[in-house]
Amino acid sequence: MSKPTSETPPERPNETPSNRSDSSVEERVDTTLPDAQPVVDDRVEETPATDVSLISGDSKPRTYKVDNQSFFMQRGYQVLLVLGLIAAFFLVMVYQTLFGRIEQPKQMVTIEQGQSYYGLLPQWQQQIPLFSATIAKLYMKTQVDGPLHAGIYQLPENPTFAETLQVLTQGVKASMVKVQIIEGKTSKDLYQTLRDNKGIKKEVLTDDNGNDRDNAGIAQALDLVGILPSEVINSNDPIVNHNLEGWFAPDTYYYGEGSTDKQVLTDLYKRQQQVLTEAWENRAPNLPYKTPYEALVMASIIEKETSVAEERPLVSAVFRNRLDKGMRMQTDPTIIYGMGSRYDGNIRRKDIDEKTSYNTYQIDGLPPTPIALPSTASIEATLHPADSDALYFVATGNGGHKFTNSLAAHNQAVKDYLSVMRQKKSQTPPQ
Repeated sequence: MSKPTSETPPERPNETPSNRSDSSVEERVDTTLPDAQPVVDDRVEETPATDVSLISGDSKPRTYKVDNQSFFMQRGYQVLLVLGLIAAFFLVMVYQTLFGRIEQPKQMVTIEQGQSYYGLLPQWQQQIPLFSATIAKLYMKTQVDGPLHAGIYQLPENPTFAETLQVLTQGVKASMVKVQIIEGKTSKDLYQTLRDNKGIKKEVLTDDNGNDRDNAGIAQALDLVGILPSEVINSNDPIVNHNLEGWFAPDTYYYGEGSTDKQVLTDLYKRQQQVLTEAWENRAPNLPYKTPYEALVMASIIEKETSVAEERPLVSAVFRNRLDKGMRMQTDPTIIYGMGSRYDGNIRRKDIDEKTSYNTYQIDGLPPTPIALPSTASIEATLHPADSDALYFVATGNGGHKFTNSLAAHNQAVKDYLSVMRQKKSQTPPQ
């Protein structure tokens, strides 16, 4: 006879409370996630370490200081690398600019009047990679202390910019000779300078017998007779006759050893002719000079009257005003030039009263030829005089001149000059 079955099912063998709990969990999972796979026993080992953010409630992952330090170190190395590359590029540019070579044979190079060192840059920029005009200019400022002198220079084979600059600044190499012509000196001084220069071969200044040629012989040998006015060619005055005074540009030149005096004189003539022609074409209006040659004569007088650059246009204005008014120029340098070798350093009353071809105290207008080798500045001043009514000027005794509009003011300026000179003389100790 069977007994009634209890409503509570009997316990299963080996069933524990934990098993029952797991079973209930599995049942819940099955209820909420129908597609979930059964959970295996090793799931604890596959679960990653607990994220601290889950505990703190912070949804963002934490960053650490060690990561920031690494970032800035990397950026620092990158900046240093970039700076290093820039510095290396700059050094290469400096080297190429100063020591990069252009391909050309050993040769003589002619530097024309008025050229500057900066004019050398385009040739190098075209032939040297990475050549920098800015670097070249900075280098020139440290190496050059004067203007570029006209002349003929010998450059070595395949020169660098630094080597070329050295040749031009020194000007003197084993194969070069220096010819220095100072502004205000005369053609006679120039001729003697060339005669005394052992590096210059004589073709014009001396004849086949070694004798010095006169003015006519020099003009004919240079084929320059045609540039002189007929009154100069036909003059009976030996100082005037065929005198090429004023026609050679003063400056410092360098020529290859063995160059001839004809080459030098022809070169200097062409330079002076170019300067005079350009100045004449751009001259101020209403000047009293009919020809460029007359302007050259006046420029030589201005050159002798003052060495102060800013005074040249004022001296030019005085002589222009006097010529316009028909007044004699009355300038002492013309007396001296007309005296020739008789001048001993002093001008006496008899010298002022002597009528020579050049004495502007005794002749009207300009002398027949220039009296010196004028500079470009004096030529420009002649053809661009200052806007001044001055008719007189006299030395102050302290440098420069006093310019005045009337004879009375001029006479007072002369007295002031004599007073200064007497005072200086009294203060000079006896020798």
